[in-house]
Amino acid sequence: MRIEVKVPQLPESVEDATVMAWHKQPGETVDRADNLLDLETDKVVLEVPAPGPGVLAEVLVKQGDVVKSGDVVAILTEGSGEGAAAATPGKQAAPASAAPIEASAPATPEADAEQALSPAVRRLIVENNLDAKAIPASGRDGRLTKEDVLAFMAQGKPSAPAPAASPAPAAAPAASAREPAAEPADRGRLEQRVAMTRLRARVAERLVQAQQTAAILTTFNEVDLSAVNELRRHYRDSFEKAHGVRLGYMSFFIKACVEALKRFPVINASVDGTDIVYHGYFDIGIAVASPRGLVVPIVRDADQLGFAELEKQVQAYGEKARDGGLSIEDLTGGTFSITNGGVFGSLLSTPILNPPQSAILGMHKIQERPVVVDGQIVVRPMMYLALSYDHRLIDGREAVQFLVTVKDLLEDPARLLLQV
Repeated sequence: MRIEVKVPQLPESVEDATVMAWHKQPGETVDRADNLLDLETDKVVLEVPAPGPGVLAEVLVKQGDVVKSGDVVAILTEGSGEGAAAATPGKQAAPASAAPIEASAPATPEADAEQALSPAVRRLIVENNLDAKAIPASGRDGRLTKEDVLAFMAQGKPSAPAPAASPAPAAAPAASAREPAAEPADRGRLEQRVAMTRLRARVAERLVQAQQTAAILTTFNEVDLSAVNELRRHYRDSFEKAHGVRLGYMSFFIKACVEALKRFPVINASVDGTDIVYHGYFDIGIAVASPRGLVVPIVRDADQLGFAELEKQVQAYGEKARDGGLSIEDLTGGTFSITNGGVFGSLLSTPILNPPQSAILGMHKIQERPVVVDGQIVVRPMMYLALSYDHRLIDGREAVQFLVTVKDLLEDPARLLLQV
C-alpha cells in the first residue's frame, strides 16, 4: 500500500517553505513520527514526520525546493525494504543533495552517528555546509554536540567538500581548470557563495521595511545599576533555591518597561494605515541570537508575571532558540521589544524597530565608570540605554520621559513593587 507524505498545514501568514534537509533516504525503514525532512519557513524550521510505519519508497522533492501546504513530498510503502524496492523499480532516486542508501546495506558506526545527531546539530551542519565527520565530538558516547559545531566554526574550519572533489581521472583536468577552489589553500583569497536562509531573508526584508516605512529616531540615557546589583547579590541564592532559576537583569528591565508603558500608552501602540492601535496588554518581545539568526520570542501578558516567571520564560526561550525549537506561536505578536547587545560587548547602539511595533529598548554592556553623586566622584556600574521609536506616532517628549521612567525605576527598584 502506498502512503503519500504531504506538507502539513503551514502556520497562518506562512505561504510556503523550503526543503532544508532530508533525514531519511529511499529504501530506509521508518517508524510512525520519525522525522523525514526539515522545512524552513521565514520564521521557524518545521519537521515533517512519517504518517505511519513503512519504507521510504520515493522522494519527490529535493533540498532547496519550495513547497506549499498539501504538496506530496514522498511516498511510503508498507512492508519490508525488499518489498518496497520491488514495488517501485527505478524510482528510488535520492535527492540531489545526498547519495542513495541501499536498504540492504548493513548498519555502520558512521550511519549510527548520523542518526544520533540532534535537530539543532543537523541544521547547523546543513546550513553551513559542514562535514560532520571532520568535527571533533565531545558528547556522551562520542556524539556531536551543538557546542562542538559552533567551536569548529569559530576556528574557521573548512566546509564539507563538494561531491566533485574526487572526480574521475578523465574529468580531472577540466574540473581543475574550472574550479579556483582546487588551487593550493595557501594562495588565500577564497570565496564561498551560499544561499541566504529563509529566516535571514525575512529578517532582511523586515529591517528594510522598517527603515523605509517608519520615521525612526533614537534617544539615549544611562542607568546606575548599583541598586539592582545589590538586590541580586543579596537575594541571588535564596531566589534560585526557591524558584529554580537564576535572578538575572532581564526581569528587572521587563518590569520597568511594563510600568513605563502603562504610563505612556503610545509607546505600546502601533500604526495601522491612518489609525493608531492602542494595545491594552503588554506582550514583550525579547531579541535572541540563534544559530539561524535573530529571533524575537514573545513574553505574553508580562504585566501579570512575577520576576521568577519572567526569568523562566526568558531562559526557556533562549534554550529553544539555540536548539531550533521555537514555534510560530512563540514568535507571533508583541507590542514592544527589548534587545540586549551588551551580552556581546556592545557599549552603545541604535536598535531598529520590529514592525509593526513602534518602539524598542536597547540594553548595553555594564561598565564601571566614574560618576558624580552628591558632589562626590564615585565609581558605579553604568549602562547606556537606547530607545528607538517611530516619530510618526511618538513625540520626542514622550520617548524621553519613557526612558527616564525606566531609568528611575531601575535605580530605585523598590518602586517596581510599590508601582510609584
